[in-house]
Amino acid sequence: MVWSLFEFHLERLSAEDFLWEPAALCWTMRPDGSGGWVADWADTEPDPIPVPTIGWLSWHIGWWWSVALDHVRHLPPRERTDIAWPGPGSPTVEWLRRLRADWVEIVDTLDDAALDSGSAYPWPAEAGLTIAHLVSWVDAELMKNVAEIGQLRLQRAVGAGSPDTDS
Repeated sequence: MVWSLFEFHLERLSAEDFLWEPAALCWTMRPDGSGGWVADWADTEPDPIPVPTIGWLSWHIGWWWSVALDHVRHLPPRERTDIAWPGPGSPTVEWLRRLRADWVEIVDTLDDAALDSGSAYPWPAEAGLTIAHLVSWVDAELMKNVAEIGQLRLQRAVGAGSPDTDS
């Protein structure tokens, strides 16, 4: 259900939507000077919290989903800075669709024993949580991020929320 809602928005996103800044204080993706992108980031959450752009949210999904896949596949988890954002538009849409396909494929292989095995992501290993908890967390995180992307897309479509308007 969440993915169907996401497809509704993914099919309607333009490349320009990804870097649209809905407020004066935003987290976005910035060119790194060598053809890649760098996400705005702070190790301690700032106050006030910046409004993320669709680009930043899509990178965020790609980051946590890639690391979740690493954990379920028993691979060394990649660092946040190792997750490359493909850029505005169709490259990112296709990246997200590939991550979803990879996730569905791996989750379909999980039996009860695998779901009951320990998981150290996105929480510490000593939390005692399982792969089943991780699968549930992925669903919740995706639902939250899809809602945020959808709301930003809708706001941009009607011209609301930009820092240079009274809307």
